[in-house]
Amino acid sequence: MTLANQITLFRIALIPVFVVMFYLPYQWSYLSSAIVFTLAAATDWLDGYVARKYDQSTEFGAFLDPVADKLMVATALVVLVGAHGTPLLAVPAVVIVGREIIISALREWMAELGSRTSVAVSYVGKVKTTAQMVAIIILLAFNPESDPEMTIVGFVVLYIAAALTIWSMVIYLKAAWPTLMGNSSD
Repeated sequence: MTLANQITLFRIALIPVFVVMFYLPYQWSYLSSAIVFTLAAATDWLDGYVARKYDQSTEFGAFLDPVADKLMVATALVVLVGAHGTPLLAVPAVVIVGREIIISALREWMAELGSRTSVAVSYVGKVKTTAQMVAIIILLAFNPESDPEMTIVGFVVLYIAAALTIWSMVIYLKAAWPTLMGNSSD
């Protein structure tokens, strides 16, 4: 078990801690859940850095890292949609989670065909992920009743993330389109 994989597993272990912190009946639960989520988000960068720097890339890590990312983001979006109870938050959450399901299935299918590199992570995907993390942290850190301005900022950033999510999905689908249509020579 490499250090990089241990960091990824730690990120997964933080998910239930994050959920418990979020639902504690205290005013500080907002900030504490945002801190736990931020720590988890930082481990996403850290495990990749450790894997590259110390040549610890493994097949298990390549599988586990995106799973941990998607679990973390989906869990945060679910608790936020439940807490805010508004379609204004549900719409970008569905776009983000739906895109992750589509692209994960696409990557798996392309890997089976031996064409996984044509759907590799793009720069837009990295910016999208950053925007998602920032939006989620803002929405977690502030009580929507006492800090409505920050909630609006969080919503705006989440909508930007959703737009980037659609853009990155189009990039992936465009790269995979020839294979999807059965014409891998185009």
